[in-house]
Amino acid sequence: MAVRTVPKIEPPFPGLGEIVAVMGEAGHRLAEIGASEGAAGNISVYIGWPLDPRRRFPVEEEIELPEPAPELSGGLLLVTGSGRRLREIAQDPEANIGALIVNPDGRTGRFYASHRRLFARFTSELNSHLAVHRQQVPADDLNFHAVIHGQPIHLTYLSHLPEYQDSLYLNRHILRWQPELIVNLPEGVAALPFRVPGSPELMELTLAAMRDHRVVVWGKHGVMARSALSVKRAADLIEYAETGARYEYLNLANHERAQGLAVEDIQAICRAFSIEQSIFG
Repeated sequence: MAVRTVPKIEPPFPGLGEIVAVMGEAGHRLAEIGASEGAAGNISVYIGWPLDPRRRFPVEEEIELPEPAPELSGGLLLVTGSGRRLREIAQDPEANIGALIVNPDGRTGRFYASHRRLFARFTSELNSHLAVHRQQVPADDLNFHAVIHGQPIHLTYLSHLPEYQDSLYLNRHILRWQPELIVNLPEGVAALPFRVPGSPELMELTLAAMRDHRVVVWGKHGVMARSALSVKRAADLIEYAETGARYEYLNLANHERAQGLAVEDIQAICRAFSIEQSIFG
């Protein structure tokens, strides 16, 4: 089931400071819900309108991209640094975020950073972030796209259980606990098998799943979510999925005494709110 297309961000466009501030808010919320322990998790944002990063990020160097991204040529990306804590972005964005402008060749880019930066390079999962951006930006004709990786405890735990490694089984069990879940995740989440973090194999699996989903579960690792509306919307999607997983975990711990919403209940919700979904028939 394809995700519905989203209109572009319209003028007046958010400025660099606004986008950085929202990255900080999203990082703080992910830490609050236990989805970003220590330096776990990363955020990247693609911006397709003109923004000059040099006032906040004046240190410039040329870098080679981990994967060619000609589709993003000329675009600006804000990316968290390797080893940085998402909860600290709001306190000092320049220490934890860098900017990247993809060069016309699509193979290199200009890396902009602050003198206060506390990292040597972007997140080690930059390849997966770039791949998702370069797939979705041209496919949906976007001028904004946010991608977040987090490690929510309950959703990650479920991905260790064999039966929850099946996408349909996972969705039918985590989306049955609140009416809001099917409304906000009508396409559900995609469950992927474990692959080494940052590997080409994980990148390829993620790309295939992200064509039809906004949230994918990296088996035994965490999740990746995307939004064409805002960074916080991507964080919201993680929180919705994690909420369903927490209910499911509680039910498992309580000998599965609760049944959640019946299929008929969820179908009635979808009819009432004109939600297209195929998970519950």
